[in-house]
Amino acid sequence: MDQLDRLFREYHEPLLRYLTRRLGDRDAAEELAQETFVRAMRHGPVQRERAWLFAVASNLARDDARRSARTRHRLTLLRSELDAEGGEARDAEVFRLEAQAEATADRVREQALARAAVDALAERDRLALLMREEGLDYHEIAAALGLSVGSVGTTLSRARRRLMDVYESLQRESARATEGAGTGGAVTARGGHDVA
Repeated sequence: MDQLDRLFREYHEPLLRYLTRRLGDRDAAEELAQETFVRAMRHGPVQRERAWLFAVASNLARDDARRSARTRHRLTLLRSELDAEGGEARDAEVFRLEAQAEATADRVREQALARAAVDALAERDRLALLMREEGLDYHEIAAALGLSVGSVGTTLSRARRRLMDVYESLQRESARATEGAGTGGAVTARGGHDVA
C-alpha cells in the first residue's frame, strides 16, 4: 500500500491535469485518474511508472469517449423521436444552459476552438502533445505511445504545426460565421474537423 500512496502523491496532479485537458471536464478526469490508480494497485510494480500510468489513463479516456459517443447517439435518437411525436424537445434546463452560454460566448467560443483544434489532431499527435505538456520526457512518451524515442520529437513538431494550422483555420471559419450571422446571412459552419 505504501507503493500506491507514493504513486498517488507523485503522479496524481500531473495525471489529473492531463486528463482534464484531454476531456475538458475535471470531474470526469478525477474519476478516470482514480480508476488509473485502482488499476495500478491491481497490476503491481512496473518499470516505467509514469509512462505506464499515462498509457492506462489514455486508454481509459479513449474508452470513456466511446461510451459518451454512444450515449449522445442514443439521446439524439430519443430527441428525434420526441420531435417526431410533436413533443417539446427543449425544456427549461436547455434554455438555462443556452442563456449561460450566451453570457460567456467569447470565452466559450475560444475554448471550443482550442478543444476542436486539439481534437482534430491524430490521436497519437494529440496524446504526445498532452503528455509533453504534463512534463513527460521523450522516453516516457515513447513508452506510453509505443513509439521509438527518436520519433517523439518529429511527432511533437508535426503535432504543434498541425495544431496551429487547424486553430487558425477554425478561427477564420468562426469569424466568417459570426459576420454572416450578424448581417442576417445564412452562413453554416462546416461540420467536422477535416481541415487541410
